[in-house]
Formats: sequence, structure tokens, C-alpha cells
Amino acid sequence: MVLAEIIGWDIVIVLAIIALLFGGAKLPKLARSLGSAKGEFEKGLKEGAPESKATDAKATEATDKTDS
Repeated sequence: MVLAEIIGWDIVIVLAIIALLFGGAKLPKLARSLGSAKGEFEKGLKEGAPESKATDAKATEATDKTDS
């Protein structure tokens, strides 16, 4: 895997290239939007968990009825 081989100075060089491409002014905005996206993703996971459990319970209940 390529990502596993990137260590040490390689990471510093990649970050420097990203800083040059996006510029210093855009990096905080980019980081903020990534953090916001991460928060929305985690919120969606928390909201989807109860629905998933309810669906699993219904499926188990339906399976139990057909087995009887």
C-alpha cells in the first residue's frame, strides 16, 4: 500500500506542496469545511444507528415467525 510507505519527510513535502497549491489564505477555510463535513458525517451515523437497529429487529422478528 502506497500510503503506508509515506513517512517522515515525505509527509512534510506533501503538506508543503498542498500549501503551495491552495495558498495560505485558503487552508483555514479548507480545514474548516473538512471539519464541518466530518461532523455532519458523524451526525448522520448517529441518526442512522437507531434506524438500523429497528430494521434488524424487524428482520429478526420476521425470520422467527417464518421459522415457527
